[in-house]
Amino acid sequence: MHMELGLLVLTAVSIGFVHTVLGPDHYLPFVAMSAARNWTRRKTMLVTAFCGAGHVLGSIVIGFIGIAIGASLHRLQWLEGLRGDLAAWALIAFGLVYMAWGLKQAWRSRKHSHEHVHADGTRHRHVHGHHTQDEHAHVHIQLDTDNVRSITPWALFVIFILGPCETLIPLLMYPAAQHSWWGLTAVVLAFATATIATMMAVVYLATRGLERLPLAPAERYVHALAGAALSLCGVGIVLGL
Repeated sequence: MHMELGLLVLTAVSIGFVHTVLGPDHYLPFVAMSAARNWTRRKTMLVTAFCGAGHVLGSIVIGFIGIAIGASLHRLQWLEGLRGDLAAWALIAFGLVYMAWGLKQAWRSRKHSHEHVHADGTRHRHVHGHHTQDEHAHVHIQLDTDNVRSITPWALFVIFILGPCETLIPLLMYPAAQHSWWGLTAVVLAFATATIATMMAVVYLATRGLERLPLAPAERYVHALAGAALSLCGVGIVLGL
């Protein structure tokens, strides 16, 4: 009995690691938004852990309730499939909206010239962008980016709490429930820890690698690119990739 439970715990850790690494939707959104929003490494890790906990918690709660009331595995899998579809389309929608906002930001930050006429009649032109800090900076429109900055982590959390861990209930929770509630809890904790730790590790390594790339030429489009990345993750989920 203990040997079987130990194997289930080891399997939970392995599946938690593999399903996270093979699913770009588990880490690409955080890498993209960290780069776009200029999050600190600490904030990036906190948001990743927060969303990862929500991602696992949704399936855990459904699994525990289903096992407690004796719901069939088929019904739980149907519910998880529905949650997966909702999460995928929510990710696509959020990504498209963010990409549109990013394109608007890129258009506003394009460089253009202004002509200045001084008191002595001297004329000169200079080129500037609306988001650059220089002696000729002009504030044409006050952009309210604070709301976007504060909404983004919560939007990701809602999407991730909708997203199911497809392998958790059928492969781990139901077999573990045959042993004891203690065994079930051990398996769930092992899976959750492995999943969240893997998400954080991959995000950390990816953001560190991204910092070494010459991204300055694409800086103007960083928000649009981040939104596109989120949408592509959602499309990948819908297509079952």
